[in-house]
Amino acid sequence: MTEIIAIKFKKDGRVYYFDPDGMKFNDGDRVVVETSKGIECGIASGENRNVPDNQIVAPLKKVLRRANNFDLKKVSENEKKALEAFDYCEEQIAKLGLDMKLIDTEVSFDSGKMLFYFTSDGRVDFRELVKILAANYKTRIELRQIGVRDEAKLLGGLGICGQPFCCSRFLDNFQPVSIKMAKEQGLSLNPVKISGSCGRLMCCLKYEQDAYEYLNSITPQPGSIVKTPDGEGIVHDINLLTGMLLVKMGEDNAIIQKIHKDDVKVIRAYRGKGKKSSTDDEKSEKQ
Repeated sequence: MTEIIAIKFKKDGRVYYFDPDGMKFNDGDRVVVETSKGIECGIASGENRNVPDNQIVAPLKKVLRRANNFDLKKVSENEKKALEAFDYCEEQIAKLGLDMKLIDTEVSFDSGKMLFYFTSDGRVDFRELVKILAANYKTRIELRQIGVRDEAKLLGGLGICGQPFCCSRFLDNFQPVSIKMAKEQGLSLNPVKISGSCGRLMCCLKYEQDAYEYLNSITPQPGSIVKTPDGEGIVHDINLLTGMLLVKMGEDNAIIQKIHKDDVKVIRAYRGKGKKSSTDDEKSEKQ
């Protein structure tokens, strides 16, 4: 176990672990730490606690100090400077006629660097813009093009579930998400219902995909012929989570029986258009 203090740098942002270096912190304390971006001022998310060694990436960077009045004043000044820089940058983008949308501006804690995040449909030649910004602010300027998912992560917001965006809270990397996942989970394929605020498929489709793949592998699919205690029938519909099947039976398939998948035996599995059934596979092997 290792003692850590969890620190976040945005209100709804993800937390990062740091070594408290013998200091005790309370939830909400402002602290100064060294990050990959340089010296930054963050907020303690909870008190000191111990976590298993396999949950941290060693070695942990140490907390430099508890933020003092000078540090807090610096943070406030940087926030105001970032807002002013955002407006100034937008004006210059309009003057230069650049095809880009400014998303956010950050000023490093030591004011040694200013970051401008933007989105664009293609490549943008922003060299002239960088010159103008550097001449005006006399510091290092970095323009970073991001995608729509990164934009949502940066700005934050509430998803259709009512919770803050996963990407702005805890997701480190965006996982590939496909429409196939929505199909396998029995979700509506209406883009409005399965897309996030960024316009892309919701990241949470990935969370339960492994479970649905397993359930699909052990559940007779619609179209499969099964044997029930009352005779043979064709699977009409399934509920993966409960394991219940709706089976059509009778000469005209007029009888609908509700039965659990464990109470039937698959005679011929249906695997979709263009795919062979299990009995066809057996016949080809024999031939």
